[in-house]
Amino acid sequence: MKNQWLFFLKGIVTVRTSGRGSERFLNTLTRAGVSIWNVKAHGSQVLTFQMKLDDLPTLRQYARSADCKFEFVGRKGLPFMKKRMLRNSGFLLGAIAFLVVVILLSNMVWGIEIKGANPATEYKMEKELEKIGVKKGKLQFFIDTPEGIQRYLTENVNEITWVGVELKGTTYHLQVVEKNEPKKTELLSPQHLVAKKKGTIIGMFIEEGEAKAKINDFVKPGQLLVSGLIGNDERKKIVPAKGEVLAETWYKANVAYPLEKKSKVYTGDQKVKNILELGSLKIPFWGFGNIGFDHYVKEEDKRQVKFLKWELPIAVTKNIYREAEEMTQVYTEKEAIVEAKKLARSKIKKQLDEDATIKGENVLHQTIENGKVKLSIHFQIIENIAEEQPIIQGDKE
Repeated sequence: MKNQWLFFLKGIVTVRTSGRGSERFLNTLTRAGVSIWNVKAHGSQVLTFQMKLDDLPTLRQYARSADCKFEFVGRKGLPFMKKRMLRNSGFLLGAIAFLVVVILLSNMVWGIEIKGANPATEYKMEKELEKIGVKKGKLQFFIDTPEGIQRYLTENVNEITWVGVELKGTTYHLQVVEKNEPKKTELLSPQHLVAKKKGTIIGMFIEEGEAKAKINDFVKPGQLLVSGLIGNDERKKIVPAKGEVLAETWYKANVAYPLEKKSKVYTGDQKVKNILELGSLKIPFWGFGNIGFDHYVKEEDKRQVKFLKWELPIAVTKNIYREAEEMTQVYTEKEAIVEAKKLARSKIKKQLDEDATIKGENVLHQTIENGKVKLSIHFQIIENIAEEQPIIQGDKE
């Protein structure tokens, strides 16, 4: 019947009547305005039907004078569901509490592993981690991101050169590279040293092998610098040639620098908004209202909620809006040239080894186009150009 789902919200009962007056009893209820449906006969004097829970007082009123008996054989609907839930509330609350506890435990920190550090450095790192809340039993939602932890440790632990931070499940794994780490002795195979690029030799520091080039020699890539074959023609000995051959090499860099440069500067004001994400549904729960800044930079920190080893479609996202002001810095041509040269040096250094040095530079070409200073710069570099070349049996100088 129509609107039966409304009856379900209020409650539905199934009644069975027995006796000679069962049919008359149903007719009496119908005339009294009681809604009755699903009437079924079970023999000559037994009927079952369904009615609203709200009409029970009316049924009891007319049942006193009816020539039949009745009993309730079925109950369904929201009121009865509420009663069952209340009867089983202890079990339900226990199940909810269990799920909450498991989710909390799955999102806590239960291990911190530090590899590559000596005991003293490891102890100092553990103390620094405690300062920023990275410790066992702490919820991951209240801990900085792995990138933030890495940045903090690099800045505050002087004994390390680099640290990698990775969160796997409930454990933070830290891989450390310490400063002044002793170099391991290399076991070299027989080899020559040859030039890896063209240049003019300015210094040679040979540890082992026989020099085949001299200072002021101009050499080309692949040219033999230090031989791993030493001795005379009658008695040759094969050794791993070792050493450095410093040479002046040449590089060219093309750079451009704007005469007007726009940049964003933080004012120090910020607004934080926290959002609970349930699948595609996003529910803000902290930081309501407008951002209030005309210009800002947004930073997002999203933490997925885990259940044991699985990630749930639930996440807590923290959005930080930092107020920023746009500034335009105007450079004179001379100032732009200075900045362009700095940019060119930085570009060249990325192509060089750490021990290489810039000897000199010379501007080959300079123009101003489309509001930019464009430079073509020639650099003179002092670097080690020697590289190993294995000695194959039967090789001759």
